[in-house]
Amino acid sequence: MKKVAIREYDRRNSIVFLKTQDAFGGLSNMAAGYNITINNVKIFTSEALYQSCRFPHRPDVQRLIIEQTSPMTAKMRSKPFKNDSRPDWLRVRVRIMSWCIKAKLIQNWEKFSTLLESTGDFPIVEQSRKDQFWGATPIDDHRLVGANVLGRLLMELRENIRLGDFNSSELCTLDIPDFYLFGAPIDKVLYREIEPLSHMGDLF
Repeated sequence: MKKVAIREYDRRNSIVFLKTQDAFGGLSNMAAGYNITINNVKIFTSEALYQSCRFPHRPDVQRLIIEQTSPMTAKMRSKPFKNDSRPDWLRVRVRIMSWCIKAKLIQNWEKFSTLLESTGDFPIVEQSRKDQFWGATPIDDHRLVGANVLGRLLMELRENIRLGDFNSSELCTLDIPDFYLFGAPIDKVLYREIEPLSHMGDLF
């Protein structure tokens, strides 16, 4: 995988999110209230969607992850199976993450686009205790250091919205091998105005 640049951010001039209940907590993949429906399966968070994409060849693990109502539990459920991740995971994980947050946007357009727009032109930074890839870690009261890949993907998405480069009506499937959910190819994701009533589609 291509090396990513480590950057330094000043929290006084950045939008920093850590806890989901904070003002910008909705930017987190752990944030509740941003359900996503993929192939008629309702998924509670973009984190659960992302983690399930690790295991296209293991529908049983995908089910275990997606049936969790807590995003942290969904993430923890995936950990024992990490050695069984798709073999190209490190090469495709950033593309998958980008697709997941786009799916979150297209199915929660009003709420999520408004939140992204409210960040202005400030850098968006995910604060983490130890993950300097997806986020950035504090080095003192004001500075954070990390690749902040999730924050950069969110900034890119924010810019695409502003430029009108994002198709808000549908999101095409990701062009990578074995992009499956429960043994079926993942279909395009459609804009949704009203939250579906059913939970997890035909999961059981």
